[in-house]
Amino acid sequence: MKPKRPSIKDIAANLNVSVTTVSFVLNGKGPEMRISEEVIQKILNYAKEINYTPNQLAQSLRTGKSNVIVFMVEDISNPFFARLARIIEVTAYKKGYKVIFCSNENDDRHTEELLQVFRDQKVTGYIIIPSAGAKKQIMALLEEDVPMILFDRYFPELETNYVVIDNENATYKATKHLIGNGYRNIGFVTIASKQTQMMDRLKGYSKAVKEAKFQSRVLELPFVDPLVGEGLMRNFFDANPELDAVFFATNYLTQRGLLVMREHFPGKLNEWGIMTFDDNEFFHIHTPSISAVAQPLEEIGNKLMEIMLELLKGEKKTVHQVVLKAELRERDSSRSKHASSI
Repeated sequence: MKPKRPSIKDIAANLNVSVTTVSFVLNGKGPEMRISEEVIQKILNYAKEINYTPNQLAQSLRTGKSNVIVFMVEDISNPFFARLARIIEVTAYKKGYKVIFCSNENDDRHTEELLQVFRDQKVTGYIIIPSAGAKKQIMALLEEDVPMILFDRYFPELETNYVVIDNENATYKATKHLIGNGYRNIGFVTIASKQTQMMDRLKGYSKAVKEAKFQSRVLELPFVDPLVGEGLMRNFFDANPELDAVFFATNYLTQRGLLVMREHFPGKLNEWGIMTFDDNEFFHIHTPSISAVAQPLEEIGNKLMEIMLELLKGEKKTVHQVVLKAELRERDSSRSKHASSI
């Protein structure tokens, strides 16, 4: 039989003090409530001796606060999200908050189910990358006046806090970089999505090729099984033999695309210009090294937590809508077309 978890009632009974006194001491309010130092130390020492830990759920139901922040992304195993999660966790811990990391798989039902669980647990704040159809759930959190920040994408019609990247301008500049290095037939591989970040990346590419009076060549993939996406990419490359460069709109699309190229178009790896949106170590060590639009992880993580901590204080009702700049990291895969043929 599982041993019973020690409670503050057990501590109070064993030390012959009131439950209220134990509660004040364990919540750091002993001096404030004029409890003697002797009693404070006796309670703290005994709690340590029996390895007492508070029941977080019961505490949150009692106080209405859990000191827990949710960080919800598409896929927490994605290196970009994982690195960002670490930055957020470090800052949150220093300020006395714990972070729950979860993935919604860009699925509306999954998002709704997760948010209901967190509501029941009285989660303190939310940092959310919302799925495409999650507007209703985001509106519900807004109505509850819960501290919340959207990241990576947002709903233009909702007045929410958000931190995003200037996706359109970053993609525009990266496409112009390819054009400037002699590439004329640039394909753009993206996700078929009406979410702001994907639409803006497509806009940036389209603007650059239109200005250059080049033909737009776009493959929009459904958010489906990777094998399906790889098959559609192979068909796209086959159907466009004139391609001399490819711009992938996400890092996971880049990884799949490189696999397709290596297996079915090996000669193109050193002939085509290649650009990815979102950087990671794999692209740096790949042969050739892959040029990337890099999002400023440290700046993003720090800004998210700066806003969240302000929201948690509950003192200001300012809506924060932050747009950060990305960095173009030029590597071998986007070197001048003339140099790539040498």
